[in-house]
Amino acid sequence: MICLIDPKIIRENPENVRKNLEKRRDPSIIAKLDSWVSSDKEWRELKQKTDDLRAKRNTVTESIKQAKMKGENTDALMAEAKTLPELIKASEAKLKELEVSNKALLMNIPNILQDDVPYGKDGDDNVVIRTWGEAVKNPNLVHHGQLAVKLNVAEFDRAVKISGEGFYALKGDLALLNMAIVAYSIELLSKKGFSLVIPPAMMNRKSYEGVTDLSDFESVMYKIENEDHYMIATAEHPLTSMLMDETLEEKDLPIVQAGYSTNFRKEIGKHGLDERGLFRLHQFDKVEQIVFCRPEDSNMWHEKMVENAEELCKDFEIPHRVVLICTGDIGTVAAKKYDIECWSPREGKYFETHSLSNCTTYQATRLNIKYKKSATEKEFVHTLNATQVAIPRMLRAIIENHQTPQETIKIPKALVKYMMGKTEIKA
Repeated sequence: MICLIDPKIIRENPENVRKNLEKRRDPSIIAKLDSWVSSDKEWRELKQKTDDLRAKRNTVTESIKQAKMKGENTDALMAEAKTLPELIKASEAKLKELEVSNKALLMNIPNILQDDVPYGKDGDDNVVIRTWGEAVKNPNLVHHGQLAVKLNVAEFDRAVKISGEGFYALKGDLALLNMAIVAYSIELLSKKGFSLVIPPAMMNRKSYEGVTDLSDFESVMYKIENEDHYMIATAEHPLTSMLMDETLEEKDLPIVQAGYSTNFRKEIGKHGLDERGLFRLHQFDKVEQIVFCRPEDSNMWHEKMVENAEELCKDFEIPHRVVLICTGDIGTVAAKKYDIECWSPREGKYFETHSLSNCTTYQATRLNIKYKKSATEKEFVHTLNATQVAIPRMLRAIIENHQTPQETIKIPKALVKYMMGKTEIKA
């Protein structure tokens, strides 16, 4: 598997890279590639020129030494030697300038897509892989946010009063259900060998640029004013970045982690009743699967991570489907991506609850995370990330799919033991 961040890949296979990137159906990506190719050619030509100047300086220095030993006139050689330092200095300065600009261009070029990613323009071209459960429409259900308020287990207006749109407060049994989902998720992943990590809630820019394309993501992130800190948007980002500039032992792979974090994003859509409540929030809790593995194992781990997330949906008795994301809808970092969409009986449609990506070597190359393949050979690891559960979206799915005619909420059987034995949320 290859990663576009390694410039050797483009130099050795420019047409293959171009054809792969064209699948993303975004002309601006090809423009970025062309800009980098042109600038990289200029850099390589200038590097050769600079190397030649350095070699010439050494040759002239040696010639002056030999001429002096022989008692020969060195005026011409000394004059030539005098001009070389400035020429070298100017070339090195230009080289540095090109290196900085080339890196910026390279950092904005997306990952190489895997061959089995379906070709398509947008979300309409994504491919449904499988479905589970009976998806029955029920437009008479009470909206999940309205029911939560009616049952006195959530505060939206008062949260907005102190924090603004996109914030919420959970109370009583819904707050307990929030924690039950977290506890269940961590226990499920722990049984599968995942180690729990609660990461820092803030990251510096250097780390963030390594794990994602900030030009793609920065508009939805919160930055701390006058500080080099961003609030994290998902546990994937700090957990992946924490291994920056490290070389791992092959025997220690795979590293599999369950990241629990509170996340912060500016994204919000208040365009209708069903975009309100526990959906498109500025703050939310999430449990994330993170894997570092050998390249030959990443496809296997990708499928396992999807299975883990599906197991949760099944245990919570939520009808859902697994969707393979097409070339025109996939993000910058992923080489292949699945979504899991849970059923909304009130709206009569599926809505996204999980995102599950194989990033191959894209993040590892940016962050310089390698493993010792042999005594003399190092290779970049593959990184993968997958939502195990985004709590508010799962709360919405549970409230809708387990709402009773009496306007109470049944607790999924798998969660009762985490709910102090409670089987229902009622007024």
